[in-house]
Amino acid sequence: MTKVILLKELKAFTRTATRGLLLPVRPQEDDLSPPQPRPASVYQMRLPQFQDATRKAPYILHQVLTGKDAQPSGTQPEASAVVRTVFCVYHEDEEQGALSLLNLMEQLRIALLERPLLPGGFELDLKAGLESLAYPDDGEPRSAPYYLGEMISTWKLPPIGRLDAARVVRGAPPWDPKAMRIQETIAEKGSE
Repeated sequence: MTKVILLKELKAFTRTATRGLLLPVRPQEDDLSPPQPRPASVYQMRLPQFQDATRKAPYILHQVLTGKDAQPSGTQPEASAVVRTVFCVYHEDEEQGALSLLNLMEQLRIALLERPLLPGGFELDLKAGLESLAYPDDGEPRSAPYYLGEMISTWKLPPIGRLDAARVVRGAPPWDPKAMRIQETIAEKGSE
């Protein structure tokens, strides 16, 4: 499974986890009436256009920052990815804006901790933990009426199996699915 599929699954999970939280929407120049509150939109890697950074609020943006594939001696391959999740909300009231941001971040944080497994074999690395930050509004220029935060999570990915070149040369498939099942069965029986 790839990091692209991780982002797809994380996007679907995020939409489900946050769909009940309706947040204020920034009025646009051509709006005839105030826009209705809505759930945060969810994006992968980038917003559609750079200038959308404030126009799309409220939104959540998932970005893969790093990935690592390793195989410590004598163990199965391991793969992981670090994901940065950016949160942006809009609110005219500064106190309510900051609370809306915190509420959105908490909704996703709690959902991830309650259900740390995503379809496709992706698992939130609870040992690495979830790290979050709501950006303080103490500098110039002020960000109000937009409120931003981020969360960093580490995900265990299903490892990529190596191809067995000797099998391919003999005309066999590059791996033996039966052998993999036998090894898994032996490992399970050994842990009982």
